[in-house]
Amino acid sequence: MSRRVVVTGVGLVSPVGMGTQANWDALCAGTSGIGPITRFDAAAFSTRFAGEVKNFDPFQFIEKKELKKMDIFIQFAVAASQYAMDDSRLAITPENADRIGVFIGSGIGGFTTIEREHEAYLAGGPRKISPFFIPSSIINLAAGQVSIRFGAKGPNLATCTACTASAHAIGDSFEIIKRGAADAMIAGGTEAAVCPMGVGGFAALRALSTRNDDPLRASRPFDKDRDGFVLGEGAGIVILEELEFAKRRGATIYAEMVGYGMSGDAFHMTAPVEDGDGAFRVMNAAIASAGIRPDQIDYVNAHGTSTPHNDRIETTAIKRTFGAHARKLAISSTKSMTGHLLGAAGGLEAGITALSVRHQIAAPTINLDQADEGCDLDYVPHKARPMKIDYALSNSFGFGGTNGALLMKRFEE
Repeated sequence: MSRRVVVTGVGLVSPVGMGTQANWDALCAGTSGIGPITRFDAAAFSTRFAGEVKNFDPFQFIEKKELKKMDIFIQFAVAASQYAMDDSRLAITPENADRIGVFIGSGIGGFTTIEREHEAYLAGGPRKISPFFIPSSIINLAAGQVSIRFGAKGPNLATCTACTASAHAIGDSFEIIKRGAADAMIAGGTEAAVCPMGVGGFAALRALSTRNDDPLRASRPFDKDRDGFVLGEGAGIVILEELEFAKRRGATIYAEMVGYGMSGDAFHMTAPVEDGDGAFRVMNAAIASAGIRPDQIDYVNAHGTSTPHNDRIETTAIKRTFGAHARKLAISSTKSMTGHLLGAAGGLEAGITALSVRHQIAAPTINLDQADEGCDLDYVPHKARPMKIDYALSNSFGFGGTNGALLMKRFEE
C-alpha cells in the first residue's frame, strides 16, 4: 500500500514570530530574530546573543497547573501544535482518534529543567528534586503532551537525532501514513537550549558566532565573514494527512509531500565529510523516493548553518547532486533570520518549505553581502523572491553524521 500524503497545516514558534502568519511575514520581509540574551545573565560568555522566542505566553496554550509538568521545549511544542491544528481545522474525534498520531523530535530536550533541578539538588539534597523532573524533561514527553492535549491515539513517537530530529520525525510520519498505519500525523520538532549549559557547551565547541557587537548580522550563511552559527529556539509542526482523508473534510492543502531520504556520514562526531557525501546521498535518496529527476526541483531550503565547514560542504553536495542544474536552483537559508533551532530546525524549515510551495515565494538569505569562495550558487540574497516552485527540497544535517531530506511539490489533483 502506498498512499499520497499532503501538508494541511503549519504551526510555527520561532525567534521571528508567534504563529504561522507572523513567521511567514517576517521571513518574507527579511527580518532577523537575533538579539542579546535575556533568559539569563550572559556577561561571562564568549557569545552573548541568541535567537530567543519573544512574547511567548504559555498561559495562552496551557493551564497553569500543567505548566510545572512541562519544560519550555514541551511548551513550545504544545503551542506550535495548537497553531498547526487550528490552521488545518483537523478535528480529532472518538471515531478517528486511533488513526491520528504524533511524532515530535528534539535534539536535547529539557535542558532548562535539568539545570534547575541539578541546582536544587546541590542546594538542598535529593529531597529538593521535583517529582515532575523526569516527565518534564525527557524528549518523548513533547509528543506525549501533544497527544494528551488533542486526544490523538495513533502512533506516538519521538526522535533524538541532533539537528535532523524533526526532519526525521516528519519523514517517518510521511512513511507511516503512506503504508496505512495512520491517516494523519502531527509532526515536527521543538527545542529550548538557550540556557547557560546550552550556550556554554556550543561556545566551548567554538561553534557559535561571537559577533556580540552586531547580533542582527551574526547569522550569515554562505557569507565570507561568517564565524559560526547562532543558537535559536522554538518549534515547527506540520499536519500531514492521507490525501483522501484530507479531501473528505475539505482541508486546505499547502503542498504534497513526495520524497524522504536518510543517510549517515560515518565520518566524524561533529564535522561533515569534506566532499559532502552524506548530504549528496540523502538528497539523492529523497529525489529517488519521489521518482523524479533532480532538474525538476526549483528551490532548496538549505541546512545553511552559517558555519565555515557546513555551508561550503553543503554547496559542494548540491553541485554533486544537481550538476549543471545547481546553477538554476534558488537556495536559501532561513537560519540567517531565525538562527539554528537544533532539533527543531527541520520542523520549522519544513513548515517554511510548505509555505514557499503554497505561496510560490522563496524566502531570502539575509546578511549575505559577499559569498565565500566555494559558495557560488544562487542563495536568494537579502530579498524574498516570487518564483515558480513545483518541487522544493528541505535539508537537515546533524552531529554524528545523521542526515535527512524532505521533498515537497505543488499540489495537483
